[in-house]
Amino acid sequence: MTGSPHRQLFVLATVSALGFGLAACATTSESKVAIGLVVPASGADKAIGTDMTRGFDLYLDQHHGKLGGRLVDVIEADEGDRVKTGVAAVTRLIEDDEVQAVVGVVSSETALAAKQVASDSETPLIVTGAGADKFADGSDYVWRTSSINADLGGSLGKAIARETGQGTAYVIASDDGAGHELSDSFMIAMEASGGSVAGQSYTAAGATEEWSGIFDKVEESGADAIYAAYAGQEAEAFVQQYRDSGLARKTRLYGPGFLTEGDVLSSLGGAAAGVRTVLHYSDAMDSLMNSAFVKDYRKAYDATPTVYSVQAYDAAAALDKALDLSDDVNRKEIADSLGSVGTIFSPRGNWSFDPNHNPDQAYYLRVARDTPDGPRNVVLQEIASTGH
Repeated sequence: MTGSPHRQLFVLATVSALGFGLAACATTSESKVAIGLVVPASGADKAIGTDMTRGFDLYLDQHHGKLGGRLVDVIEADEGDRVKTGVAAVTRLIEDDEVQAVVGVVSSETALAAKQVASDSETPLIVTGAGADKFADGSDYVWRTSSINADLGGSLGKAIARETGQGTAYVIASDDGAGHELSDSFMIAMEASGGSVAGQSYTAAGATEEWSGIFDKVEESGADAIYAAYAGQEAEAFVQQYRDSGLARKTRLYGPGFLTEGDVLSSLGGAAAGVRTVLHYSDAMDSLMNSAFVKDYRKAYDATPTVYSVQAYDAAAALDKALDLSDDVNRKEIADSLGSVGTIFSPRGNWSFDPNHNPDQAYYLRVARDTPDGPRNVVLQEIASTGH
C-alpha cells in the first residue's frame, strides 16, 4: 500500500525519574502531526502489540498516511511488560518527542499510571487495550477504544445464567486487578440473573501452572459451567489443560474474549472448539465493512485481524475525525475535538464515546469453531449494549 507514514522507534528499558511538570507543547504546522504509539514490542504481550500496530498502520495506509488531512509522523515506543517501562515510554513521547497525542497501552496498571502523565501534560491519551474499570472517567485528556472489564464480565454473567437455566458456574481467574474485575462483575451479574457461583479459584498472575487441582474442585462442585478470565499465554495453557482434563466433555467453558483471541486461538486450533466467549468484535462478523477490513488486513499482513487490531484502527479513525475538526494542531484542541467526533464507523459495528470517554458499543456471544478458513470465533448473538 502507498502513503505509509514516517516511523520512528524508541525501545525504553529503564527510567531513572519521571517528571510530570511539562512545558507546553508548541503548536506545529497544520500540514503534519506527530502521534505516539505505545504498545508492547517485547515481553509476553508482544503479539498484541503487533496486532495494534498493524491496525493503526492499516488505517493510515488506507488514508494515504494522513489523519484529518494532515501527514502523520508515527513515533513508536515499547511498552514492555512492566509499569515502569510503559510509563517511561509515554513520558518520553510527550516530553522529548512532543507528540500531539498518544495511542496504545495494553496493561491496565500502566494505563492508570499513564493517565496522570497525560492529564498533567494536557496530552490526549487514547487507550486501545487496557480494560481497567476506573481508567476512563470523563477526564478531558483520557479516552478509550477498547472495553471495560465490568462490561465483559457483566454481560457474560447474564448470558451464562440464561444458558444454564439459572444454574451454577465455577470462577477461575488470574489473581490480579483485571482478573478480579472481570470475575467480580461476572459473579454480580450471574447472581442478579438467578444463577449462583459454585466456587472460586485464583492463580498467580502470569503463571501457566497445572490447573488439575482446580479442575478437581470444579467437578466436586457440580458446576454447570466454568467462567475463566485469562489472556495470552495463560489463556492458551488454561484452555489446553481444560481440554486435556476431560472436563470439556461435560462442563462448558466461558470467558471474556481474550480466552480465545488472536494468537491464542491460532495456537490452540481444535482444542478451543466449543469455548464460548464475549467480546465486541470477531473477524467472522457478517458486515460489509468488516469483510472489507478483514480482506485488506490479510492482504497487507498475511494475517487475520483481532480485537486488538480493530481497537487501534478505531483510535486512528477517532483521531482522523478529531483532527478534521481542529483548526490548529495542538494537544488541547485535539482533546476538545475528540469530544465532538460522534459516531465511529467501525468493523466492530458503529459506536461512539460515552460521557466518560469509553466506547458505547455492543457485546457479542461467540463460540470457537473449526471452519474452512481455520479456527474462528463465530458470533452467536448480541447479548448486551452499553451506555454509561
